[in-house]
Amino acid sequence: MINGYKDLSLIDYPGLIAPVVFVGGCNFRCPFCHNADLVLHPGLAEEFSIDTILKRIEKAKSLCDGVVITGGEPALWPELEDFIRQIRRLGLKVKLDTNGSLPDVLERLNHQGLIDYVAMDIKTALHRYREATGVKADVSAIQKSITLLQNSNVSHEFRTTCVPSLVSADEILSICRLVGTNEKLILQQYRPVNTIDPAYTLIQPYSEAEMEKLLSIAIEQGVDGKIT
Repeated sequence: MINGYKDLSLIDYPGLIAPVVFVGGCNFRCPFCHNADLVLHPGLAEEFSIDTILKRIEKAKSLCDGVVITGGEPALWPELEDFIRQIRRLGLKVKLDTNGSLPDVLERLNHQGLIDYVAMDIKTALHRYREATGVKADVSAIQKSITLLQNSNVSHEFRTTCVPSLVSADEILSICRLVGTNEKLILQQYRPVNTIDPAYTLIQPYSEAEMEKLLSIAIEQGVDGKIT
């Protein structure tokens, strides 16, 4: 279900102005996630029909070039493929944000040429995924999604939220080995606000200097790194 909509964003689709569609529900329970209500209680949030959102996108299309679909985890949404096809009919590009846990969905969308850009989260080193996701995540699915993007013609980036208790220099090294050289890796500053686990609101984010140090480690591994 669609539980949120932003008319226009200048930052969510690299290089493009785009509306953002928020899909409720997620198969992870990352304790540091700041979209707690969207993940845990999508049924209590305002719900928008597909027709309503498509009309708003059509109204905005003279000002934008693409649409961002995020969550939650949009790959869980049964109507995702049909929704994207309708966006395509409006002549707009599509960026998908995903946690990479459903590679079969990603592969199908890629095979059918329905996605132009993918931003995939890599939560931490694979051996710490249960701690970072709050569930028994299938790390082989994460690896499959990474490989799929690496071998595709779809523009993409990998993203890691740098939670001090979950992502240190060792984890950055492990993530860089996963994504490989020349891949785009975005290091996101942690925001201790409205987290799924309230204890995570007490965790102090990395300083600017500490984030720069993590970035330098990533760049030394040959990735195209950036901090946001």
